[in-house]
Amino acid sequence: MEEIRGVKELLELLETKQYTKLRQYLADLNEADIASMMEELEEKDLLKVFRILPKDLAADVFSYLEVDSQQFIITSLSEKDAAGIIDNLMADDAVDLLEEMPANIVKKLLANASTETRRDINHLLRYPEDSAGSIMTVEYLDLKESLTVDQAIERIRKVGVDSETINICYVLDAQRKLKGTVALRYLLLSQGDEIIGDIMHENVIALSTLMDQEEVARQFQKYDFTSMPVVDNENRLVGIITVDDVVDIMEEETTEDMEKMAAIVPSDKPYMRTSVFETYKKRIPWLLLLMVSATFTGAIISSFEEALSVYAALIAFIPMLMDTGGNAGGQTSVTIIRGLSLGEIQYRDIPKIMFKEVSVALCCGLTLAAANFVKLLLLDHVGILVAAVVCLTLIAAVLMAMLVGCLLPIGAKRLGFDPAVMASPFITTIVDALSLIVYFRVATIILGI
Repeated sequence: MEEIRGVKELLELLETKQYTKLRQYLADLNEADIASMMEELEEKDLLKVFRILPKDLAADVFSYLEVDSQQFIITSLSEKDAAGIIDNLMADDAVDLLEEMPANIVKKLLANASTETRRDINHLLRYPEDSAGSIMTVEYLDLKESLTVDQAIERIRKVGVDSETINICYVLDAQRKLKGTVALRYLLLSQGDEIIGDIMHENVIALSTLMDQEEVARQFQKYDFTSMPVVDNENRLVGIITVDDVVDIMEEETTEDMEKMAAIVPSDKPYMRTSVFETYKKRIPWLLLLMVSATFTGAIISSFEEALSVYAALIAFIPMLMDTGGNAGGQTSVTIIRGLSLGEIQYRDIPKIMFKEVSVALCCGLTLAAANFVKLLLLDHVGILVAAVVCLTLIAAVLMAMLVGCLLPIGAKRLGFDPAVMASPFITTIVDALSLIVYFRVATIILGI
């Protein structure tokens, strides 16, 4: 409600051309709140409001906008003004923006940006996508070992305003190798003549520039840090990653896994900003693949037409068996994929995992079979032999589903694929086929058809 009222007030001031009052109104708000309100505006009003923002506030608000809005603003401004925005962004935010823009626009922006900005951006662009080096920022606060506390605080006053964070300062030697860290609070509580090298924390946990961003997020979760240094293979400090970057990583990775588990090609755009054709392109490949693979179940049913003509009652229970197997496989795969993502499951754990899943499958299968046996006799009024066929198949289907649900994601991970790909739709197709084969084989043996 607050945001809606804010947007209405913003539009009212804009429409009545009270630009001075609007400028003051915006200056009193948080940058993220301003960006949220601007996202609700039409493009022409979005650009007007951005131009009204004080220059020192504009870059901060810009970093919170959606990529589409950022691109619109950048391409609408003069090359000089656009370059000024790029200069005032943190290097990692600038790289994120430029990676989404056409090459000709990027070239113009970098040509007008400051030498320092170009150097920082080109430095970050060298690293592989989704690596620690590509998401780090180079705006950090470093100190020399030989400085006194008073000298260190004076340096923080001079250069701290351009740093991503000043809570943690990184202590480097003459070769820029990372030697330790010192928290700002320790500096404030220490004597002014104490040497940084004597009070710094030497046991530093650092990230490698080539570390995958998922592993970066796990390191932050493990150590509960708000920022972590990034070093090259010679232990030289090249940047830092802060917790706000990790939140973005977690959102991105979770969204990607959810899309893959639903058999959708991952997309970088928000749903409301994705066109019908783009959404179609993301969904149709897997739908086609799953449709083709599902023809196997049709072929299996066709091969047992004679048996089904004798015991037509068997047809009625096929959907239940397939759905139950698919649900059981889906439950297992989600649990295993989560464990793999969080590093809770290792390849050496496969025997334990299989024993656990078999045990759980037998417990679940027997419970479902017992409940179903009673239902078949009392409500469906089928014979005991038919009920036995259905219930035995149900136990086998749950057992197979849980084994497939745990082994496929682990196997995919082992082969270098994303385990999320082996989620519910793919597993369901496999389990459906296996369940039908078992169903008809058991029916053939017990019913003699």
